[in-house]
Amino acid sequence: MKPDILLIEPMMATIEQSLDQNYVVHRFFTSSDPMRLLNDVGGRIRGIATGGGAGVSPAIFDALPKLEIIAINGVGTDAVDLNKAKARGVRVTTTPNVLTDDVADLGIALLLAVSRGLCVGDRFVRDGHWARQAALPLARKITGKRLGIFGMGRIGRAIARRAEPFDMKIAYTDLNPVADVSYDFVPDAIALASRSDFFVIAAAGGPQSKSAIGHRVFEALGPDGFVVNVARGSVVDEEALVSALVERRIAGAGLDVFADEPNVPSALLGLDNVVLQPHRASATIETRIAMGELVLANLAAHFAGVPLKTPVI
Repeated sequence: MKPDILLIEPMMATIEQSLDQNYVVHRFFTSSDPMRLLNDVGGRIRGIATGGGAGVSPAIFDALPKLEIIAINGVGTDAVDLNKAKARGVRVTTTPNVLTDDVADLGIALLLAVSRGLCVGDRFVRDGHWARQAALPLARKITGKRLGIFGMGRIGRAIARRAEPFDMKIAYTDLNPVADVSYDFVPDAIALASRSDFFVIAAAGGPQSKSAIGHRVFEALGPDGFVVNVARGSVVDEEALVSALVERRIAGAGLDVFADEPNVPSALLGLDNVVLQPHRASATIETRIAMGELVLANLAAHFAGVPLKTPVI
């Protein structure tokens, strides 16, 4: 018999078709009464496919006594209680590597968008101001500027490689110096911000990094500095960030992630020094298919009793 799995959020159509061929799929995201669904089928669910942002809530976790595996369609594990998973013997997998390029690409795109005022310029043309010969403020260049990267993992390294052709002066901070990179290591985020024109957040989420970037970092970055976050909203003290942007104590921000998604602080919506994205750094057709295929591979490996492709635990 096909194993029963719970699909927390939609995936690419071809991936869902493969899931349907190999499993009895219960779609949490289409249920009119999700908790009733859990009451009805929770005792049969052996696997979960979910996204990095959605994760698995405590209520869902507790409703699935036969759960064996959580296959995350993403690289973040902060929305899954790994301690509870370990205690219950539940395996957890992610989809590393396949989304690195897209996230790094968007990081550079946000750098350019916020520094060059691309969204402001777009509205300027659409609203007819250019035709009326109105003035648009000058933008900032990124070539030759100082780039600080908070988190020199796969994504941080990919961002650094993309910044090199812009002749940016790259430095980073992490828990420890990274042996196989030549960029300057700086011991903490505040020191890094003080020597950066652009500060890119690429660290993993979770308790160890919660609100790591706050008032002191923004003060060190200063009124000419820009922040880009393609990591997790939880890494930033969002209240401090909003305050710094509203009061122009930093120059601007490019944000793909937020603390309480999909709720974005209303104060950010009217600011012209902020570029906002709906947590879509990996949202390309190619990458979402590759991510989904890795989810399928991990589920298949588990139920076949062979080693998982990309296990976390």
